[in-house]
Amino acid sequence: MAPLDPSLLTRSALDLADLVRRGEISALELTDTALAAIDDRNPAVNALIDVWADEARTVAAAIGPGDPRPFAGVPTAIKNNRAVAGHRLTNGSTFGADPIPTHDHNVVRRLRDAGFVLLGATNLPEWSITAVTNPRRFGPTRNPWDLSRTSGGSSGGSAAAVASGMLPIAHGNDGGGSIRIPAACCGLVGLKPQRGRISLAPDLGQHLLAVDGMLTRTVADTAATLDVLAGPEPGDASWAPPPAVPFAAQAALGASGGLERLRVALVLEPAFEGEPSAADVAVTRAVAERLAGLGHTVDEVPAPWRRDGLLKLFASAFVPAVASSIRAVELRRGRACTPDDVEALSWLLWEQAQEGRALDYVIEEAGLQAFARDVVTATDAYDIVLTPSLAEAPLRIEQIDPDGPDPQATFDRGGRFNPYLAISNITGSPAITLPLGVRPDGDDAAGLPVGVQLIGRPADEGTLLALSAELEQADPWAGRIAPVAD
Repeated sequence: MAPLDPSLLTRSALDLADLVRRGEISALELTDTALAAIDDRNPAVNALIDVWADEARTVAAAIGPGDPRPFAGVPTAIKNNRAVAGHRLTNGSTFGADPIPTHDHNVVRRLRDAGFVLLGATNLPEWSITAVTNPRRFGPTRNPWDLSRTSGGSSGGSAAAVASGMLPIAHGNDGGGSIRIPAACCGLVGLKPQRGRISLAPDLGQHLLAVDGMLTRTVADTAATLDVLAGPEPGDASWAPPPAVPFAAQAALGASGGLERLRVALVLEPAFEGEPSAADVAVTRAVAERLAGLGHTVDEVPAPWRRDGLLKLFASAFVPAVASSIRAVELRRGRACTPDDVEALSWLLWEQAQEGRALDYVIEEAGLQAFARDVVTATDAYDIVLTPSLAEAPLRIEQIDPDGPDPQATFDRGGRFNPYLAISNITGSPAITLPLGVRPDGDDAAGLPVGVQLIGRPADEGTLLALSAELEQADPWAGRIAPVAD
């Protein structure tokens, strides 16, 4: 079957599902179009590490017009740190030894149930550690706006697959900005949902930092997929309270101008060391002015999150999460991890975890939770907190090497690149990156997208999505297409 016009893949997932439902295109035609785009563009971008063409075509061929599922026939891909039955799970590492799961992760099952066609697995940093996607095993994923630069991390493969027009939507997860960083780098919408909104079943009961989500082009796609993915599974240790109305309906309210006026706090001071670029500040201030022009109250306020040693405090939760993945592989393989098995940064974090004590970890986690409570309390007078997404343009590929000679400097460099986003992983609150600007002429990265971050109240993705949809209506970004996809 001949592929369709590949520009279809830059349309929203909801639009494509509607075309399939009405019989204007077939799911198989759409899948073949995505596979052709992958064949054409992936060698340059390196977004996907595995492509399941035969399986995807079989699934797509069984989807016909009138299929009531919300995303029937829409192609997508899964970040390769979630189990997909029958396909290798690498976590970006050779040491993991590529187990073949016999089960689907909850997110994967729900995406299948919603009608998505899974085309493959996307690239990611080893153990999802870094703010760039440059694993020793698979090589760098390149930014479709500028192939010399990073697509961000750790869901950089998924973001690049969407931004390059290979897929209309792709899966990611976020434990320190890992959906929002690549969304900002690649000009996409990236929501980190509320902690506990999307179940980690059956592999985990809960996680202090990480939650799953999707990389999309539109707020409507983000809201509709959140409705698909949200909700507890039996055995979950905790979960977020369900919304009063579907997230898609709340986004539609914002798009139609029905959202009540909000109080917005503008915060430009980052949480970690470093200073935002002039372009990031200018775009964020412009968004603040746009919000004020729409009738919202905007106050510039001091950062509620500045604290000496905050990056180290964040690492007290992040490092054990990485180390536990390595330890699980040790137990499964029956042998110890060695420096040759993993990248230099992975080994550094592994060694740091060995130096810690269980009691210290309990105390540090309590300190992190106390800090999170202080931040949420300090911003309680506001409905939304507005910040830059990143402190600078997408880094050049060579600027962060997770296998370089100074892994601590690598970790610290990632914190300076991404000094705003991890706060919401600490607090658990929902946060979204929106592609609301471009870097100006004269900038070293002129023409590349600039993201801004909106942070919502705890468990209130609905207001966050409604305001995002209102901004999307005021300043549509759908026409900004990366050169690789144009």
